[in-house]
Order: sequence, then C-alpha cells, then structure tokens
Amino acid sequence: MEGSENDGIATPIAKWKSEFSRTFQYFLDRSTPHTVRRWLGTLAVAMIYVLRVYYLQGFYVISYGLGIYILNLLIGFLSPKVDPELEALDGASLPTKGSDEFKPFIRRLPEFKFWYAITKAFLVAFVLTLFSVLDVPVFWPILLCYWIFLFFLTMKRQILHMIKYKYVPFDIGKQRYADKKSATSSGAPRD
Repeated sequence: MEGSENDGIATPIAKWKSEFSRTFQYFLDRSTPHTVRRWLGTLAVAMIYVLRVYYLQGFYVISYGLGIYILNLLIGFLSPKVDPELEALDGASLPTKGSDEFKPFIRRLPEFKFWYAITKAFLVAFVLTLFSVLDVPVFWPILLCYWIFLFFLTMKRQILHMIKYKYVPFDIGKQRYADKKSATSSGAPRD
C-alpha cells in the first residue's frame, strides 16, 4: 500500500502545529480566572489598532466591519441562552411571581468566548491593515454615522427585550445572599 508508510510518521510541521496548539490552549486555560488582566490586554490591543488606523488615516472599511462584528458579539453576550420569546410559545417562561421557579441568567455567548472573539477580531483587523490593497477610499463619517445608528437601534431593541422578559445580564444591583455559616454565627454563642 502506498500511503501506509507515512500514516504512522507525523511530519515536523504537524508535530509543531500540535505542540503549538497544546501550548496555546494551556496559556488560554491559565488566563481564564484573570478577567481584569485579560480585558486590559484586549484594551491594549484595541488601542494599538486604533492608533494604527489613526496614523495611517485609512482602513475605515475594515474598522466598520470590525465594529459590526463587535456589535454582533455584544448582542450575543447580552442575550439569554434560551430566548424567553420562544419559550413563551412553548408554554414555559421566565418567572414573574415569587412562587415561580428561579432560572438563572445564562448568556448565549459566555464572557470568556466574548473576550476571546473580540481579541481575535482586533488582531485580525490589525493584520489586515498591513495590506494596502484593503485600504479602500471611503468617506468615513458616513460609515461612523451608520454604525452609531445601527448601535442605538440594536441596543434599543435589546433593552426593550430585557424589560419585556425581566432579565438583567449583569450582576450589578442583584441581591446577594450571605453564606449559611456567616448568617448563623452572629458572634454570640447560643445556649
């Protein structure tokens, strides 16, 4: 058989790719609990991209595409995993009374995947700015106004959806309960 000789032997490129993939995943896994550091790194990458676009005075179409992609990711981040509008058609819905079952808010796009996708998007956009062929001349204020219009229209729809189905995708302002240990031990021993 012709292909049987190369089946057991991995090429050096395949070995390097596998090792790189494993190492990259290791560092990605280690970065998971460090939310603030991850977002600061993404902010640094975004600032480098913005400075590059500013100094080159171009690549506005790439920036517009990046903005639309980030808006799409934001909608996924703010939306529940299971759409209450579709659940309402099935008969199940979010709890509206105190006696209803509590269902925690689970995002359609988790925070880590949201961060990872945004970071990759800025890196890809930065690489695209290295190719002058992609610098299409365009009147950028129109793109900016259109993006702002899309942003407000989309956010209005999303906020109305949140109000209608009574869910909040953030922990800010939500009630927190104390641990059983700290609630039962008030400092004075019971008799």
